[in-house]
Formats: sequence, C-alpha cells, structure tokens
Amino acid sequence: MIAREWKCRVPECHSAGFTAYLYETGIKDSSSTPGFLGAQIFRHTLAHKVELTLITYWEKLESIKTFSGNDISRARLYPKDEIYELEPDLSVKHYEVIEHQFSVEQWR
Repeated sequence: MIAREWKCRVPECHSAGFTAYLYETGIKDSSSTPGFLGAQIFRHTLAHKVELTLITYWEKLESIKTFSGNDISRARLYPKDEIYELEPDLSVKHYEVIEHQFSVEQWR
C-alpha cells in the first residue's frame, strides 16, 4: 500500500469552504480512480491560517499515475483553488505503508 501526502495552507476564514471544495475535487476524483483505498484529512491551526494535510491511500504507484499523471511527485491542483487563497505545496510525498491498524473501539 502507498500513502500519498499533500499539504496546503489557507486563511482561517476559508478553512471550512476549502475543506468542502477538497471533498468535491481531490477526494471525489481520487475515490473514483481504480486502486484508491481511502483518504484522511488532517487540520493543524497556525497563526491566522490552517494547514491541511491530505493523505490518500493506494494499492500501488501505477494507481496513482492514473490519478495524477506520469509525474506522481507533482500536486494535482484545481481551477478554483485560488478563490480560497490557497498556498499549496506543489509537490507530494509518497510512503510505503508498512503498518496500518485501526481499532474501531478507539474511535467511538
């Protein structure tokens, strides 16, 4: 399994709107791609900004190429990102997942 990590920052006032937009663009496009396994979004509050980290999970690198194109190190951005004053990382990181375990009971 491969984890794909992308980060961005937005002004605090755009946090909720951009997160909803992220679901409608990045999550929707990712989840409709063969080999997509799941996603998580993390939020970290900074001074007057919010940093969002999107982690998507994939069966293999070839699955990511179907989503992102041949250069999987480049971030996939969307036309309306600028509306949210987005400060995107232009590159992404990929990790081989060597352990993944969640306990449903811990999240209740």
